[in-house]
Amino acid sequence: MIKIGVLALQGDYLEHQRILQILGINSTYIKTPEELNKIDGLIVPGGESTTINKLMDFYNIKKPLKKLVQQGMPIWGTCAGMIIIANKIIQSSPTPLSLIDITVDRNAFGNQTESFEQLITLPVIGKQPFKSIFIRAPKIIDIGEKIDVLGRLPNKQPVAVKQNNILATSFHPELTNDYRIHEFFVKMI
Repeated sequence: MIKIGVLALQGDYLEHQRILQILGINSTYIKTPEELNKIDGLIVPGGESTTINKLMDFYNIKKPLKKLVQQGMPIWGTCAGMIIIANKIIQSSPTPLSLIDITVDRNAFGNQTESFEQLITLPVIGKQPFKSIFIRAPKIIDIGEKIDVLGRLPNKQPVAVKQNNILATSFHPELTNDYRIHEFFVKMI
């Protein structure tokens, strides 16, 4: 039986674990490097990327996490999680883990009051559009050659991408009652 970890340093980790429980997936909160060795995949939730980054440094979790992902462990970053796992961000901080070949612009879709919802098509999860919730979301401004774009806004802006064992979404699937992206991540494992 697989076990999925949810990075529980700050952000929407409770919401991700709630969905995993609904799906009947064995899951656990991850706060230390030692706990990484007990999981088959990791979700890095939305939240505040600078805070998550600082806490990852404080708990010395970055180096072992990066090693596991490079060895093939699946990881999924949502919103702030996308910033954390990106190759580059255009701001000077936080320093991303450089796991997925994308460059992102933090909070590029606007501040809290400019949050929005958008139906997007993600063929990998089916024909039914997915209600995507964008809250201070990062924008993907550059993608590498090995990136698969899974979903775009109507203006063609990529908002869901995958590279091998790494998934990233600009939006918050954990804030919906549509579990198809979580199911897709489980299948990646």
